[in-house]
Amino acid sequence: QVQLVESGGGLVQPGGSLRLSCAVSRNIFSFATMAWYRQAPGKQRESVASIAPGESTNYSDSVKDRFTISRDSTKNMVYLQMNSLKLEDTAVYYCNARNLFLKIDYWGQGTQVTVSS
Repeated sequence: QVQLVESGGGLVQPGGSLRLSCAVSRNIFSFATMAWYRQAPGKQRESVASIAPGESTNYSDSVKDRFTISRDSTKNMVYLQMNSLKLEDTAVYYCNARNLFLKIDYWGQGTQVTVSS
């Protein structure tokens, strides 16, 4: 079992920045893809960014060049640096871990990000 705990959400003005953190209960980075998803009211959950075991990253078109995903294996942490935030970035952001061998997904409880003037 893997526990994920997100933090760092909050209220920010358009153009501002936030850094989300995801604390992972044990180091799974060598066999799991870590990702951030988000879900806005009335919309489906969507993938925002991911980082594979080999550290290759992927981003949705809507956040490319604004968001950066990273991980710290020494601290069992995953981060999402969000810059140039827009109103449409408002959502609950979830940390996800996908065990590539067992094909199991783990989810955090989510953290609210609100972009508003």
